[in-house]
Amino acid sequence: MTEKCNDIHCVTHSGFKTHGRIFQGTVISAKAQKTVTVEWERKKYIPKYERYEKRRTKVKAHAPECVMFEKGDVVEINECRPISKTKKFVVIKKIEKNLEYLGKSQLIEEAKQKEKKKQEKVNSEDK
Repeated sequence: MTEKCNDIHCVTHSGFKTHGRIFQGTVISAKAQKTVTVEWERKKYIPKYERYEKRRTKVKAHAPECVMFEKGDVVEINECRPISKTKKFVVIKKIEKNLEYLGKSQLIEEAKQKEKKKQEKVNSEDK
């Protein structure tokens, strides 16, 4: 975060004010300009069964120009005023890489490729 930026929504360089809750999550998409999609897991209590279930929360957050984010990064986000229709959070800092998430996504990609090859093989046998 040593690089200067001219982003008016940057918490560190422009003094953009934040308020509300702070969350820690994993970046699952960094394809859009100045935007990352962050996801984290939470547990919800189900009174009928007296147990907890896992649920995921996905939000879009503003990514300042001075920090580069990749899929699988663990980041800290803070609530702020609405920046756009869907963005109501801003990334404060990058914490680390989530190797567990990267491993899961890689396994999913490999499974998709195997399924595709299998489907092509079946299609070629039918002809």
